[in-house]
Amino acid sequence: MNKTVALLATVAALMAGCSTQPPAPEGTIPLAQPLPVENGRTHAPGVAGVNYPPRDAAGALGQRSVFYDFNQYAVPVRYLPLVTAHGQFLLAHPAAHVTLQGHCDERGSREYNLGLGQRRADGVRKLLEAQGVPPSQTDAVSMGSEKPRNPAHTEAAWAENRRTDLRYRGE
Repeated sequence: MNKTVALLATVAALMAGCSTQPPAPEGTIPLAQPLPVENGRTHAPGVAGVNYPPRDAAGALGQRSVFYDFNQYAVPVRYLPLVTAHGQFLLAHPAAHVTLQGHCDERGSREYNLGLGQRRADGVRKLLEAQGVPPSQTDAVSMGSEKPRNPAHTEAAWAENRRTDLRYRGE
């Protein structure tokens, strides 16, 4: 696992150039509890045949968003444990599928924000693929600024809206 984290850190550093952000914490990544097993198959409760991680707020798998600074699309180093945990989950559950939705704040033109949102989603997808997650388990789409998490027009709201959300099929 340390090799995976080192590989992801290298990829993130190459994507981000010089970063002033603190390094990702050392040690193991807290993973959520395994999914229930019925008839030898793991599945999400209430959605037969679809695998996705439980929303364990204490673990990295419970986190579903990567946030960015203004006008940035490189995955910040502090989110590598989150991306690594989701990559491990996807590798362990080949039937699982995640859509990566890139979002922007309201500043910028519609076209610019659609492009920036796509670069944000693609950045997370590249990190998952660097772990060995097959492209068939992921989709990367841009939402631009069309679906804000916080509709206010403040710095705090804009910071909430600059993100990539990981949405599993069946959630």
